[in-house]
Amino acid sequence: MYRCREQLEHNEAVVLGSYALLSGRSRGRQYPESEPAWRTAFQRDRDRILHSAAFRRLEYKTQVFVNDAGDYYRTRLTHTLEMAQIGRALARALAANEDLVEAICLAHDLGHPPFGHVGENVLDRLAADVGGFDHNLQGWRIVTRLEQRYRDWPGLNLTWETLEGILRHETGRDLAALAGFDAGLRGSLEAQLANISDALAYNAHDLDDGLQAGLLRVEDLATLEIWRELCDRSAWHGGLPDDIARHHLIRELIGLQVGDVLEHTAQRLRSLNPANAQALQTHGEDVVGHSLRLQGRNRELADFLHEHLYRHERIARMAERAERCLEVIFHGFMARPETLPIPFRDRLAHGERSRVVVDFVSSLTDRSALRAARVLAESAQ
Repeated sequence: MYRCREQLEHNEAVVLGSYALLSGRSRGRQYPESEPAWRTAFQRDRDRILHSAAFRRLEYKTQVFVNDAGDYYRTRLTHTLEMAQIGRALARALAANEDLVEAICLAHDLGHPPFGHVGENVLDRLAADVGGFDHNLQGWRIVTRLEQRYRDWPGLNLTWETLEGILRHETGRDLAALAGFDAGLRGSLEAQLANISDALAYNAHDLDDGLQAGLLRVEDLATLEIWRELCDRSAWHGGLPDDIARHHLIRELIGLQVGDVLEHTAQRLRSLNPANAQALQTHGEDVVGHSLRLQGRNRELADFLHEHLYRHERIARMAERAERCLEVIFHGFMARPETLPIPFRDRLAHGERSRVVVDFVSSLTDRSALRAARVLAESAQ
């Protein structure tokens, strides 16, 4: 015997907080369809994202280190999975909708091009004549238009709650308003949990990868309050930590961060006492967040990573290589659009060439981008 969708929806209504979004009260989908008998609407969203081609490609896309830099560094896929695990844990403890948080987390980086933020900056420049490039907006375009998996509609036909959570991911552009969502509303509790899970995951795991790669020095880390606190908590006061010590320190960092988010957010929820999910979205500030103490220490850690890891000479060389690669591909296919793969070639009659080419380039993995650039360079000789 299995639990039907109605039972699962009833369980949500009984167990989750008054401020949680309930799948049984979803605003629905752009293209109406009947919901499955044994999954909620948000569970279906999660599964559709997991089975998308864009999600599979994350396995070979850069987090910090280009995919061919080594087998043990994080990729966009492993970052996404680690973020989703943190998001689920936070949602479960705070009585938020765990399935919705997971769906938003799994979709949050679908629009990333090859070579991470370096690739995004290059494509933003190359696509200036069609409005630039933003990986959050590209993720929206993927799940609403570019993924072709169904006969009756483009995209994945996700619920409005999942789509809004994707668009309200931290960004410098008001993407939610561009897509027709109310610009005056904040993200749902579930969207806010996804946002903080992303920051928590990449700070901790970029620190881990930087240590493993030998790009970060312990004597420099010792200037950080949060590093000194981790060493005290872990009773580690030696030199460069070995693998076991490093794993322990990163676990302590994640545990410290998660505990702080839970305590601070629970306190704010008690104070606000929201009657429903909409009360959180109309509140003047995010409910999910860190204590002032951790906010300061996290800013210090983020600044440290930017200075000592993301701007490291070795990373800079990777960035230069990535920039040359993407420029070769973009200009090569702009000059010969008839050589694009058929799905992209078919769109040339209905869209601006540079946008179609950017969509193609952003869909590539690190490996396929390097291979395409090599082929184009050889054919030009």
